[in-house]
Amino acid sequence: MVQCVMPDADVASVAGVPVGQACGDLLELLAGVSDGRSSQGRDHPAAVVLALVAAATVAGMSGYTAMAGWVADVPPAVLTDLYLRAGALPVGRPSRSTIWRVCTDTDAQALDTAIAAWTAARRSGPAPVTSPRNTGERTPDPRPAGLLRLDGKTVRGAVNADGSQLHLLAALAGSAEPGTPAVVIGQTEVTGAKTNEPATARDLLTSLNIEGSTVTADALHTVKATAELIHSRGGQFVFPVKENRQALFDALNALPWQNTPIADNRVDTGHGRITRRTIQVLPAPPDLPFPHVNQVWLIERYVTDTTGAHLSAAAQLGVASHTPEQATPAQIAAWNQGHWAIESLHWIRDTCYREDHSRVRARSGPRVLASLRNLAINALRLAGRCDITEATRWASRNMTRPFTILGLTS
Repeated sequence: MVQCVMPDADVASVAGVPVGQACGDLLELLAGVSDGRSSQGRDHPAAVVLALVAAATVAGMSGYTAMAGWVADVPPAVLTDLYLRAGALPVGRPSRSTIWRVCTDTDAQALDTAIAAWTAARRSGPAPVTSPRNTGERTPDPRPAGLLRLDGKTVRGAVNADGSQLHLLAALAGSAEPGTPAVVIGQTEVTGAKTNEPATARDLLTSLNIEGSTVTADALHTVKATAELIHSRGGQFVFPVKENRQALFDALNALPWQNTPIADNRVDTGHGRITRRTIQVLPAPPDLPFPHVNQVWLIERYVTDTTGAHLSAAAQLGVASHTPEQATPAQIAAWNQGHWAIESLHWIRDTCYREDHSRVRARSGPRVLASLRNLAINALRLAGRCDITEATRWASRNMTRPFTILGLTS
């Protein structure tokens, strides 16, 4: 069997950099994830159950009942192979209650670590497998890409008895260039209030190798401690600034933007709208109340319909740690706009897997299923399929295909 090395702060990867000797065998990685059950008299190893649930998720299943029904149809040869590779004798198929028990008792943080290790190994590994429908699409670039987006998501259906909801913070790595795969390389739970998200983000960044990467986030994360951490670990940042950082916002808002020429202009059309984005950039003032900033920017967005009628306008101030030699205005604008990709990930989990409608709430169940949805989306994107809703249909039309996508076949 393959010997796996879990990533740590020294060998972990961001944006496609290899994770030391990280293991690409998902079943072997899942073998290191505990579900708290005693091994004595256990018919179904947790690694096999989690592998089956992961494959069912790739096929679009979103709840325990649907997963159990899908597992009931897994070909016997595939099932036998999984059990034997996990060091167990096949004794049938896990029932819905077994799937529920494993998912609700699994160590969720260990599962996220295993998924991160598998994703990193796959990103630096062989070329993806594509379907015939995907022939004309761009092949994902296996080379390292240096953009890391941070964002939190509340799993709204998972409401505990005290009214609290699970809130997860994810790190999405990938290029800002359209058509390249963006995958989750880290996820952790935000405990307590949502205002704890910046501190949780710093813990997550500490576990990753962010050297040479550009970190983007929403304005909640525009805090000095986060900027200091990114700088100390060899990374860069592009952060928006809003009134929640009043002194910084006022300092940027007072700059002579009206006399600053537009440095880059971009026009996008689609969905019956024309969107024009402009960016103005200035050197950071010496007395700016924020550390390690070299450039400050103002991005304006104007949206019209195809007849020219005005629909909306918005402006955003921000800071960047890059020097002009390290990043052009066009790059800063692209990084800022590229942050939407992590919002897109959350949208996919809600629309394809109906995550916010899920009433799964027992113990670690909500986080485990959210992590397996990240794994499924990562696997499909790394297989060359970025159209996730259609890709789940494609995967479900052949019972062995989800196992092939996850590398779970011998």
